[in-house]
Amino acid sequence: MKHLMFVLSLTLLVSMAHAAEGSVDTASRNADCIKPYARNPRYWQYKGKPVLPLGGSKTDHIFLLDDLEQHLDEIARAGGNYVRNTMSQREALDLKPHRRLANGKFDLNQWNTDYWRRFSNCLRWCKERDIIIQIEVWDRFDYSQSNWKHSPWRPGNNVSYTGEQTGLAEDYPEHPWRDKHPFFHTVPGMRRYQKRYDVIREHQERFVAKMLSYSLEYPNVLYCMNNETSTPPRWGQYWMKFITERAAIRGLEVYVTDMFDDAWNPKKSIKLRQALDNPQIYAFLDISQVNSRTFNEAHWENVQWIVGQASKHPRPLNNTKIYSAGSTSWGSGTPKDGIERFWRNLIAGAASCRFHRPGGGIGLNDTAKACISAARKVETLVKFWDVEPNMNILSNRNDDEAYLAAKPGKHYVLYFTDGGAIGLNLRGHRAAFQLKWVDIGSGAWGQGAQLAGDRVVTVSAPGKGPWVAAITRVEARITRN
Repeated sequence: MKHLMFVLSLTLLVSMAHAAEGSVDTASRNADCIKPYARNPRYWQYKGKPVLPLGGSKTDHIFLLDDLEQHLDEIARAGGNYVRNTMSQREALDLKPHRRLANGKFDLNQWNTDYWRRFSNCLRWCKERDIIIQIEVWDRFDYSQSNWKHSPWRPGNNVSYTGEQTGLAEDYPEHPWRDKHPFFHTVPGMRRYQKRYDVIREHQERFVAKMLSYSLEYPNVLYCMNNETSTPPRWGQYWMKFITERAAIRGLEVYVTDMFDDAWNPKKSIKLRQALDNPQIYAFLDISQVNSRTFNEAHWENVQWIVGQASKHPRPLNNTKIYSAGSTSWGSGTPKDGIERFWRNLIAGAASCRFHRPGGGIGLNDTAKACISAARKVETLVKFWDVEPNMNILSNRNDDEAYLAAKPGKHYVLYFTDGGAIGLNLRGHRAAFQLKWVDIGSGAWGQGAQLAGDRVVTVSAPGKGPWVAAITRVEARITRN
């Protein structure tokens, strides 16, 4: 009996030791995780220090790339530390999340080990390079039109359910913005929900739980529920709750949001309004769609409106997609527009910026690399979380000519879209200021100059094209006898 009691006591002590060790690991993980910056919650911090996620990549479902490690190295060399990762369902049959049987059909109760091995590697390799990975759980384009033909979720393509059981059709030919697909209405309480959709949702939950079994191990992960959704917010909110609850069970902090299609017209977006007013649900905002359809000063005004509204409940505003593929009927804009959107977002106070993949953006081409490099050079002199938009101290400014973020009397970031000259009010600040140019077109340092304080000074860009100036106060040196 004494021996039994000794064994039980020893077992209890070992269990308590393991629990304590797990508690320490969890505390360390939470301390390091990507989260709103404690001193300025409009920005992010990672490993306890403020960080500005910037990036671009050649695809969105980045974890399925065969040359992923090399591409992540390329991103990091350019100064990038931010990738978008859609949990893609549209790739080749051998790259679906579920196992394909010998008969060619999928079993939704079994997993494709290669798909999940690639996902696991992506998470690990991003962490090794201090790259923030923003996961998008559902992408409506994966479940419609030609992509639906080869989807494991299509009843005719799997052995797990039938169309009669689930209400899923064999074809969804309409554009997904019309939101006709039952796949996105499986949550009880949604207007178009039906009881038979529960079968679909059970498999959806298994998929998200499988994803979390890998991603919750990593502190560098953010979660966005959808790609530019037009589905009612209840759908995304269900999955946000699903993810945060499973993280909470393990004592982990995670940050979740959704991306709304109509945010390109923010003042009229009821869904964006709901997100702005509910910070307890939307821990950050992805405002990517504001980077389409509008241009020049109108784009700035939209971003500034969102920033102003978000100031009531400050949290990071992310741009995981900046469109810039070329002129299109729906307004993606040109590469020049993409550069301008990137810098207007930074000046306005956005927490992240990433160029959309080719087809919708410029990805990680030389222009994108130069833009990211230029931003990193500015960061060596002025941190974006230490300044705020301040257009009131500019004068003689033409429409869309220049944009300014500043902490007056301390430091300034002045961006010119295409050369030009403006007045900068330094009145009341008697110190001298050092100006340093960065050529956004090349990512290289330009010349420097010194500005006299306590007056309105004229600042002229060195030439045409995009330029940014970092302007810092020259601290007086104290001499001792």
